[in-house]
Amino acid sequence: MDAITATELAQLQAQGQALTLLDVRRDSARLRDGTQIARSAWHNPAQWLDWKDQVPKDVPVVLYCAHGQEISQGLTTVLHVMGLNARYLDGGIAAWQAAKLATEPAA
Repeated sequence: MDAITATELAQLQAQGQALTLLDVRRDSARLRDGTQIARSAWHNPAQWLDWKDQVPKDVPVVLYCAHGQEISQGLTTVLHVMGLNARYLDGGIAAWQAAKLATEPAA
């Protein structure tokens, strides 16, 4: 299973790389934090069966949760099995914020 660092993801975004960025934090963690990585879309991890088939298959997918552990890694595995080019953000949004990278208010 592939991970991507916050720095690598920020570089891809700066280069205009087409990708799908999914925030898969639990709703309570997302609301408590109040921010998300710019240009990401929140998908409820508890309802992954409802949205997994809607993830675009023609561009890489990066998933992140709070700390880059079981939620994002588990869903990355699911998307890999489905044939998608999926990676998880190593360290999750916590690593992104620690690197002082751009966030926006959670939608």
